[in-house]
Amino acid sequence: MPDRPPSTGCLAGAFPQHLDTLPAQATKGRGAVSNGKSGRFDLQQAVAVDDGWMDGRDDEEDAPLTTVLGIDTARKVITYNNSPDIGFDRSINPFRGCEHGCIYCFARPTHAYLNLSPGLDFETRLFHKPDAPEKLRAELSARNYKPQPITLGINTDAYQPIERKLRLTRRLLEVLWEFRHPVTILTKSALLTRDLDLLAKMARENLVSVGVSVTTLDPALARSMEPRAATPPKRIATIRAAAEAGLPVTVMSAPIVPGLTCHELEAILEAARDAGATRAGMTLVRLPYEIKDLFAEWLTAHAPDRAARVLSLIRQCREGKLNDPEFGTRMAGTGPVAEAIQARFRLAVKRLSLDAPRRALDCDKFVVPTAQLSLL
Repeated sequence: MPDRPPSTGCLAGAFPQHLDTLPAQATKGRGAVSNGKSGRFDLQQAVAVDDGWMDGRDDEEDAPLTTVLGIDTARKVITYNNSPDIGFDRSINPFRGCEHGCIYCFARPTHAYLNLSPGLDFETRLFHKPDAPEKLRAELSARNYKPQPITLGINTDAYQPIERKLRLTRRLLEVLWEFRHPVTILTKSALLTRDLDLLAKMARENLVSVGVSVTTLDPALARSMEPRAATPPKRIATIRAAAEAGLPVTVMSAPIVPGLTCHELEAILEAARDAGATRAGMTLVRLPYEIKDLFAEWLTAHAPDRAARVLSLIRQCREGKLNDPEFGTRMAGTGPVAEAIQARFRLAVKRLSLDAPRRALDCDKFVVPTAQLSLL
């Protein structure tokens, strides 16, 4: 694991009380405004303070944050779950952390287990699994393996910017195609189109489906909320390219943020339908653990005039809290505000015919290739 960057602050409680803590400021090209309060498992917390030198600034503060890549030494690449409100039981995440920097990302707290912050660390201190394709091949070849669709990149995006260079997701898809194994993909990246040559072949065998997440059609909002993800027009173009290549495409209006993006729901679904999507899904924003503070900090920096109202509406959907971890309600919320959003979604889906029957992917074509077949 790479060393953590030096802190620009000092230990909370260890600096003279007359020094003022510096307000968090947005960083160009990054979603989180700061590293927040570090991870919830850290024994020490760091804050930036004004000690009177250089007008409260440091030369290092002007330097752009760079992405640092480390290696994830996980022994297996397929992760299994038994969550009752998730439509799959296994997934593969080629990366930990995500350079897209989406401020609302539910995966941010996982960086706390690495002794890193779910804030800026999550989008700048990334880890990848360079031997994932080889491990996947071994797991699929196990005698007791029973195929079911694998979801690729559900925790962090499998097509985030570093994939352009690493091609790790591409290599995983090549293994899945070799085994004729079904796969579902959820992304907000236009990089998906790079692999349409392979995905089109899988689609002809009913081995792949794709979901594209579109949170907003507002380029300015997307730039601050999801700074390194594809722009909204590029995501709509990705839906169109995938549909034209024969892939079944679902548009995910996810997450919906009450008071910030909820008014765009119908427009998002209509744009996706026009581009070729045949199904739609939605989730309400989730703010577990450290994300609550990071999201509130982001609102204060980027939408101060709406911050209080947005947080109030989220609480109205979460029984007075900013997060509801309960199965069955955590994705959609409860209460009048959440129910109104759900009703609008159902009506729009019916009106736009985004309710095509879900076609089960084919698990019967699965085969463990012999050494001779793998050369073909």
